[in-house]
Amino acid sequence: MARPLRIMPQTGRSRPSGAAMARRADRAAHRFLDVKSDALLNRSARLSSLSPARAGLRRVDKPFSPAAAYFHAANRRLAAIDKAVARRIKALQAGSKSDLRCRLLQLALVEREVDRARRAFGLFFEVFAQRGTAFAPSLAAHDAIARDCYRAVLHDEAGILQLPILMPITYMEHGYSPATMRRGVTLKRLLGEKNPFPLIRVPWDRDRPWQATFLHEVAHNLQADLGVWDETKQAVIRRLGGTGLSPRLQTIWARWHKEIFADLVAILLGGPTAAYGLAEFLAHPPAKVTIFKDGAVHPVGYIRVLILAEMLRRMGFLGDAARLDKIWRKLYSAKAASRLPDDLHASTRKIVPVIVDEIAYQPRRMLAQRGLADIIRFSRADQARIVDGAGDFLSGRVPDLPPRWMIGAARLAMARGGDAAKIGTALVRALALNAARDRDVILKHTQTAADKMVAAPGRTKPARRRAPSLNWAA
Repeated sequence: MARPLRIMPQTGRSRPSGAAMARRADRAAHRFLDVKSDALLNRSARLSSLSPARAGLRRVDKPFSPAAAYFHAANRRLAAIDKAVARRIKALQAGSKSDLRCRLLQLALVEREVDRARRAFGLFFEVFAQRGTAFAPSLAAHDAIARDCYRAVLHDEAGILQLPILMPITYMEHGYSPATMRRGVTLKRLLGEKNPFPLIRVPWDRDRPWQATFLHEVAHNLQADLGVWDETKQAVIRRLGGTGLSPRLQTIWARWHKEIFADLVAILLGGPTAAYGLAEFLAHPPAKVTIFKDGAVHPVGYIRVLILAEMLRRMGFLGDAARLDKIWRKLYSAKAASRLPDDLHASTRKIVPVIVDEIAYQPRRMLAQRGLADIIRFSRADQARIVDGAGDFLSGRVPDLPPRWMIGAARLAMARGGDAAKIGTALVRALALNAARDRDVILKHTQTAADKMVAAPGRTKPARRRAPSLNWAA
């Protein structure tokens, strides 16, 4: 039997029109974007400043922490980014309230600036927070060495290093070798933000400060801060142009100028032991030491150590130079060196003395018409003090040496059979105490330095936020 039709009662409510439904959907979409906008603004506010307490540092960590000027420098950079976020938020709020596509684009620009803030905050947080870990004394010890390297230049009576200045600080990260991020360079990691102060990365397993490669990284920062980067490059290119080398070989040697500069300065800072330390870092099987990569900025390892030996000769350490050269050629025979391009290998004997002379001994305008070896002096008497310092380490004492020379004294003591663990512990303790005494006396007017170096592009004033407290957590 067929079921009867049921007639629904009239409720008096009519079905919404298509236009009304569109308006409701439009309002819902705008409310949705309002929530996203509020969330972005809230997130950015959480990334606008750093303090010791926010980085998790305690009073007990204060001796190993960077001085307050570094927090100020980081906060100035964060404030500049925060101002960019505020500008984007203002543009979003002033934009069309009806064009959803336009609002999405404006929100994307806000999110880009928040991403920039997150990356910068994360980098500074990582650097500062490590000073509250078991690696803090080692990081402070490396800071002391970096500071001492800068002071070796600051002793120059001409005042070639512009003051005031924030010196490099160190942090730990994965990686095979130390590396540096120079002051003022734009960093991909920070989406193009400029680095407010030099940072030197120390690999986790290289936390004992007897590594000569650390002097090499400090030297990169000195090259930039002394303003001789481009001047050295152009001088090397001109000098090579008069050697009769093919244009290809001239390009190869000129491309290596930055790394050769850092190696030579490391030897001026640390003496013969620094040369041996760099050679140890470069000692690998022949296939690696003699490999040539077209376009690489680092010299071939085999040639690089020959450059170190030549620098020792020029400094007057003939015995050390001959010994290092003999060791290197014993490890890597002529057969191994034959892996190099023939013309490059043949050019080595002629060009190595030329490149050392040009980079380390020829006068530079930015150095008041003097060479690097005139600015950073290292003598036989200095080496004798390092040798005596090695004896102190072997006797259980910590030598009274500038921090940059402690690296060589520790290495010599280890080469003479000293216990690496004991030497490393004593070295870290002594240098960390040095850093603690010196942390608030980096250079006069460090706050002024921070303000000058991290001003926002266009010299705009930073966003007005309450300055973070730099008081230490209990």
